[in-house]
Amino acid sequence: MELCSIASGSSGNCIYVSSGSTNLLVDVGISGKRIEEGLNSLGLKTSEIDGILITHEHSDHIAGLGVISRKLGIPIYATSGTIDAIRKISTLGEIPEELFNEIRANERFTINDIYVNPIRISHDAAEPVAYRMEAGQRSVGVLTDLGIYNDYIVESFKMVEAILIEANHDVNMLQVGKRYPYALKQRILGEKGHLSNEASGQLLCKLLHDNMRQILLGHLSQENNLPELAYETVRLEILMDSCEYRPEDFDIRVAGRSERSELIAV
Repeated sequence: MELCSIASGSSGNCIYVSSGSTNLLVDVGISGKRIEEGLNSLGLKTSEIDGILITHEHSDHIAGLGVISRKLGIPIYATSGTIDAIRKISTLGEIPEELFNEIRANERFTINDIYVNPIRISHDAAEPVAYRMEAGQRSVGVLTDLGIYNDYIVESFKMVEAILIEANHDVNMLQVGKRYPYALKQRILGEKGHLSNEASGQLLCKLLHDNMRQILLGHLSQENNLPELAYETVRLEILMDSCEYRPEDFDIRVAGRSERSELIAV
């Protein structure tokens, strides 16, 4: 399987996942032009995308959905709550109803040769999910936009060989920053907000295993985080944990907001 972040951050998200014969996008929160450019840089055309998986209806995950769906007619997969919320967002324009495919958390489905597992997450959206995808004996995960994690999340993402995981903010930067009002800070820090760098590292410690190939830290806040800070904080959490692994045992990278990551193959 292959995993690549075309864009990941609080300003827009789009993740490419492929089995080699089936190509998927997880979220399309950037312009159609940027999606096309990202795919072209991977040697792909937008017409080669077999499906779009939507995690939830916030604009940084669906901003390009209207344009790309009307232009290319790509099937859209999302929960009922997310689909209903998308229908109410007038700025997306009309999306053909026949493109929507309703999915349910914890009910695995297939898109050609890829098994897709929607995983329920805690976020301030209608019915948000993360995704674990499998093809053959390989698996990858995309896990962002969650305020907390629990045993269910850990069990759902155990043994994936590559993961894009949220490291949204540095708690201190968020708390002392002047640009966000108090209510927004509390939302981000709450159970339906976003994972901090520390929480991301602590969750990773529960997911690490011998066959983990690559870790991408994603969905970084432009205002309340720095790539270097996210990277070092996550490494420190792994180092301080009582698990058998050390941070240098894994290839840990930070996904960029405006540039794609390297293509990860597992």
